[in-house]
Amino acid sequence: MTKKDIVRIVSEELGLTQQQTKAVVQRTFDAIIEWLANEERIELRNFGVFEVRQRAARTARNPRTNERVEVPGRKVVVFKPGKEMEIMVNQPRSLNQHSPLFPLGWGAKGRTGSSSAGSPE
Repeated sequence: MTKKDIVRIVSEELGLTQQQTKAVVQRTFDAIIEWLANEERIELRNFGVFEVRQRAARTARNPRTNERVEVPGRKVVVFKPGKEMEIMVNQPRSLNQHSPLFPLGWGAKGRTGSSSAGSPE
């Protein structure tokens, strides 16, 4: 699924133009990035939690030369899915295909029976 797919689905569900929806979706993504850049934790109920963690420096090995290489510590974004997401992901596909998360006829890969893989028409 791409941002374009999200825009298309949300605009159809809410009756907004794709241009209006794209602006809202993009601003949402921008806000998430801004909060993470400030190392703020983002908790979205029933979806999951995004947070920034510090990865420690470590010693690695160059696979070509077998030489030891120092890898500096860095910040990484981690995501922990919420319970409802984990339940949906772990259900057989036939059960989650017509969930409230997808409009009727939509599955995780696009419209049911669609000829274009993963792309709504």
